[in-house]
Amino acid sequence: MKKRILVVEDEVHIREVVEYALGREGWEVTSYADGKRALDDALASGYHAIVLDVMVPELDGLSFCRQLRSSKTRAARTPVLFLSARSEEVDRIVGLELGGDDYLTKPFSPRELVARVRALLRRSELTEEAPAQPTATRSLLHGPIELSLEAREVRCGGRAVLLTKAEFDLLAALLERPGVVLSRTQLKLRMQLADEDGEGERGVDTHVKRIRAKFRPSGLDPITTVHGIGYRASAAEELC
Repeated sequence: MKKRILVVEDEVHIREVVEYALGREGWEVTSYADGKRALDDALASGYHAIVLDVMVPELDGLSFCRQLRSSKTRAARTPVLFLSARSEEVDRIVGLELGGDDYLTKPFSPRELVARVRALLRRSELTEEAPAQPTATRSLLHGPIELSLEAREVRCGGRAVLLTKAEFDLLAALLERPGVVLSRTQLKLRMQLADEDGEGERGVDTHVKRIRAKFRPSGLDPITTVHGIGYRASAAEELC
């Protein structure tokens, strides 16, 4: 089935470049210059990915993404790639925390844009093809690491790895979305961390260090630091 891509960009020249680059890949591209009409279409139609400018009229990209993710439709799971002229760390973090899957700053290379959209589509396909299982009995397999959500147990190469509740939740959040970078704020929310020591989001770093220490006997580091943004699961092939 031909992939359908929604593009939301109000700058005519950039929109034309994006349309041309994506269209050359054989994807069906639908474009809008304002966020309101685009969101209405996204919720009503089935798109495989969305390329979304942060600063569009009527409904800005961040609000668009927030409403998309909070909707009760299948569209809520559509991968989103933000486009923005803002390249500051805080802007990237906000976009990712609101549900964006990737963030590309302007000016950008059309080849890089296509590569990033292709990666989003590939990741989405892997998720959809995975057998649907009840969450209570589901296990996460990532290289030699097996994480049982039912028993809340972790094994690495057959060896049990004892994690605290917060450590387990942090690792599970990363393994559930391999290849996706999660910010400290996202991980903190998943771990339900309290600021008991006044560490704030940096408390996540402490738990990451503890997890790494517990996997060290196996000669593995299951977590990769992405400087300026947060953490992601180490690639499965790096763990084998």
